[in-house]
Amino acid sequence: MVDACMHDFATLASRVLPGHMHRLEDAMRAAFRLHEFSVPGVGVRALLRQHGRREDFSGCYVVMAEHPVYVGISRGVFKRLRQHVTGRTHSDATLAYRMAEEDMNHSMTRARAMANPEFLAVFHAKRDYLCGLRAAAVEIANPVELHLFEVYAALALGTSTWNTFRTH
Repeated sequence: MVDACMHDFATLASRVLPGHMHRLEDAMRAAFRLHEFSVPGVGVRALLRQHGRREDFSGCYVVMAEHPVYVGISRGVFKRLRQHVTGRTHSDATLAYRMAEEDMNHSMTRARAMANPEFLAVFHAKRDYLCGLRAAAVEIANPVELHLFEVYAALALGTSTWNTFRTH
């Protein structure tokens, strides 16, 4: 048993992951605006209250325009979503950074790019773009299920433009 996962791989693949996918699809039909995560002075606790939650949670989220754009996981989903739209560094606002990097097609290091005014303007524009999108999330407590589900959902939702599973 790895990380207290109670299922073998066959059960994960045939029942557990598809079950999480059904829950995510339901959540996607009631997606929320990411803009609300960027409001100055509104922190994670206030956002959790607005969404009827007492505390942040481990889970998988999907960022959506007309179609799903990106799938991510976090041990603190609301905190992570807030970082995507308010983060000031390449490690906080990773999706905005990757989008800006694609537009700029540069060879700078991450630190240099984030210090470059031209790149920073594109980065801020991408972060603003993300604020106009929607998101949905599902709680998944077990880390094995969570990590496997991120790949499963990215493949199922076709988010290959922005999802990558290469290690650094």
